[in-house]
Amino acid sequence: MATIKELTDLDERLAPGHRLCGGCGASIAVRQVLMGAGETPVVTGCATGCLEVSTTLFPYTSWNTSFIHSAFENAASTMSGVEAAYRALQRSGKIKKDKDIKFVTFGGDGGTYDIGLQALSGAMERGHNMVYVCYDNGAYMNTGIERSGATPFGAWTTTSEVGEVLKGKVERSKDLTSIMAAHHIPYVAQASVSHWKDLVNKAEKAINYDGPAFLNVLAPCPRGWRIASDKTIEIAKLGVDTNYWPLFEIDHGVWTLKDPKRPKPLDDFLKPQGRFKHLFKPGMEDIRAQMQEMVDEQMEYLRNRVLGSQYLVASEEE
Repeated sequence: MATIKELTDLDERLAPGHRLCGGCGASIAVRQVLMGAGETPVVTGCATGCLEVSTTLFPYTSWNTSFIHSAFENAASTMSGVEAAYRALQRSGKIKKDKDIKFVTFGGDGGTYDIGLQALSGAMERGHNMVYVCYDNGAYMNTGIERSGATPFGAWTTTSEVGEVLKGKVERSKDLTSIMAAHHIPYVAQASVSHWKDLVNKAEKAINYDGPAFLNVLAPCPRGWRIASDKTIEIAKLGVDTNYWPLFEIDHGVWTLKDPKRPKPLDDFLKPQGRFKHLFKPGMEDIRAQMQEMVDEQMEYLRNRVLGSQYLVASEEE
């Protein structure tokens, strides 16, 4: 991995001057991921969403790359078509076969966990040499903070209201990273904008491996999470430190997990966020306890996956 000095010397692939909110986790995720490409030429894509509408206001763009915008649900299939066209041009001799171009596309959790999942699954199954990055901010932020498949249990959104009957979202969020691992692609990883070195390192692996790769990045939304714009990194770090958002990777079938020895209680992550403020009223202790159980259960699942994959590797070596 490059040193921090080398990373800061790289040209910015996402220029300042866009209209994203102050503290937006999506723009931080994009900058860190594209640092992983070094100086290699990159074709970037983006599903409709906060990131796209705020960085490409006609006639301006913040993308210092070749860029293609697609609909909400088909960012993966659009970039897979671009990658396939590139390979066809190489075969026909119109592009030199030794010319190295990388293909990276971005989508929010609404366009990835939900309405774009079919296109994403297809692109991964077909084996396109591309990286798909989900910037996970836990709701459809671009269209009004509606709940998505990534919205955590108990969270307030405009479609998982808090009242006499409902106390926030009643469904558990998808484990999309494990779903992508089930495609048996070369590389899958979960990362956070709060841990830049880990994210850049994982992005570098994903971009440089031959074949499809998927990155799921925790990218807080100050507007939707009801936090101050200068608290993005602090809250994202609490997500990791409380095991709400574990950092793990599946590198050619081998699972690796960063497992804190003394994780903080989940309440430390929930309490600073306005979307969870109802959970700290009297009588809501059971819901918070249930959320802590979900986090603990997920960590135990990941530990077992790690132990299982490493046992198989050890057995093969013997």
